[in-house]
Amino acid sequence: MKQRIRANALIIPDIILINISFLAAYLLRFDGSWAGIDSYFKEDMLHLAIVATIIKMICFLAFRLYESLWKYAGVYELTKVGLAAGAGNIIMLGYVFLTRASVPRSIFIITLMIDIILIGGIRLSYRVFRRVIKGEVIKLKDQKRILIIGGGDAGAIIIKEMLAHNELKSKPVAIIDDDIQKAGREINGVPILGGRELISKVVTKKNIDEIILAIPSAVRKDINEIFNICSETDCKVKILPSVSQLIDESVVMQKVRDVDIEDLLGREPVKLDIEEISTYLKGQTILVTGAGGSIGSELCRQLASFDPAELVLLDNYENNLFDVQNELIYAYPDLKLVSVIANIREKPRLESIFAQYMPDVVFHAAAHKHVPLMEANPTEAIKNNVFGTLNVAECADKYKAKQFVLISTDKAVNPTNIMGATKRIAELIIQAMGKHSKTEFAAVRFGNVLGSNGSVIPFFKKQIEQGGPVTVTHPDVIRYFMTIPEAAQLVIQAGAMAKNGDIFVLDMGQPVRIYDLARKLIKLSGFEPDEDIKIEITGLRPGEKLYEELLMAEEGLKATRNDKIFIAHPISTDLGLLKRELDILKEITISSNDDISEYIKSIVPTYNKAENGG
Repeated sequence: MKQRIRANALIIPDIILINISFLAAYLLRFDGSWAGIDSYFKEDMLHLAIVATIIKMICFLAFRLYESLWKYAGVYELTKVGLAAGAGNIIMLGYVFLTRASVPRSIFIITLMIDIILIGGIRLSYRVFRRVIKGEVIKLKDQKRILIIGGGDAGAIIIKEMLAHNELKSKPVAIIDDDIQKAGREINGVPILGGRELISKVVTKKNIDEIILAIPSAVRKDINEIFNICSETDCKVKILPSVSQLIDESVVMQKVRDVDIEDLLGREPVKLDIEEISTYLKGQTILVTGAGGSIGSELCRQLASFDPAELVLLDNYENNLFDVQNELIYAYPDLKLVSVIANIREKPRLESIFAQYMPDVVFHAAAHKHVPLMEANPTEAIKNNVFGTLNVAECADKYKAKQFVLISTDKAVNPTNIMGATKRIAELIIQAMGKHSKTEFAAVRFGNVLGSNGSVIPFFKKQIEQGGPVTVTHPDVIRYFMTIPEAAQLVIQAGAMAKNGDIFVLDMGQPVRIYDLARKLIKLSGFEPDEDIKIEITGLRPGEKLYEELLMAEEGLKATRNDKIFIAHPISTDLGLLKRELDILKEITISSNDDISEYIKSIVPTYNKAENGG
């Protein structure tokens, strides 16, 4: 209501300014002399002024000039003023032509220019009045001095936001852009000083407090390189993360956030064959085991978007499953969703679930995955990762599922720990069953997932929050990483290509040194490594490798339609022999832990237990 009263308060000044504009146009037309205006022109001036006032006010109302918030007046509002004034003067020209009123035709061209100056000027004056006279200008000492990285649309919109909203207490001081054509130019008065090599120099010279990466279309490699340069300064670094934020020019300062490690380690967006995926998922009943876990829950989120007939969520842990269920119900109210509490070790329970829901596609994400815990509890790893997988796979075969996809790990390659060895046996089960079943079996093998439950990044973040130290097992440990959404997308894509027990290997990009990762996380948290937060080397844990592999020596890679997915050359596995070996393994698991490692090596010859974490 208050805003409406303020907007309508401009009506009287507009009426006055319209008439001043009309009179001024006559004086300009006749060299500023009232006496120089011909008398027959003067006879029609009064009624033309009245008509012009009425017509222009109608145009102003039609163009909704009184519905804008003029304290934010800018180019858009001035454009509306120009269009409204232009429409009014064109109508006046038509009126003069029809009534043959005595008036020089050039009057309305001059009036148009004066209208824009006066009508637009009073609105800009109102903005200046609020910012200066009413004390809305933030004192210089309270403002953060901002360096914008990126002189494109995103950077321009962010600068405009800062200039329009003093309450943000942010002053754009300079712009860095690698496009040499832009150097020396300005955006809203903010100079573009040059490329990324000048960042440190500009920060020092301009007393920069904060840097914003406003390059949402940049590739991850460039973002990482620019961040590394920025991290050498003492400035806080923030980012506008994604090009999707630019839809409908909806970028606002609230979308600028702190840089996450995912911004630096994630790779380029995965290109999915939506048509192929839709063909095997749309209208199907889909079962996801381990649906409450990091990968399982993300699989469910993405699978829900492909319009399945029914999505069955299976997990043994009710709290996570409850959270995922509620999230999907809210996001997809029309989705037919079923949540099932069950343990994949219990074959009769699985049989009843498969008999009831008859899933067409099964994504098997349920597993024990923590290496040190599984080293201490090998029988539990075997029960869950080996026999749980066998149970789910046999049910998929018996109840004629079309596709079965196992989530595997790079730790299954030449394993040095029980967890990796059990996942390799799970792969062997899939490969063996794929030769005999009408169900298309496949496994997807990838490395560490950023931010997944129990992964190194949340662990490091917790240590940083507690003031350190951050513990790294070895300065030369390297790992492959991908984001949770990317991992889930590639699993879904691989499912469309599943057949004959194939093992799909995902392109994991470049490996990351965990020590470097720890340093970046400390800097992202606003601290200096080894000064504010110490990094402590603790030694390799039982079963841990310095580096992970994605292929065994006997495996080769075959390309697929997706350049991020490859097929490992299949290794011959006899299903009958494997099941006899698994029967023996089950007996050993029940009777004793002592012989487990040796017997697993007979099933997985590449298993080489690390005695002391080496």
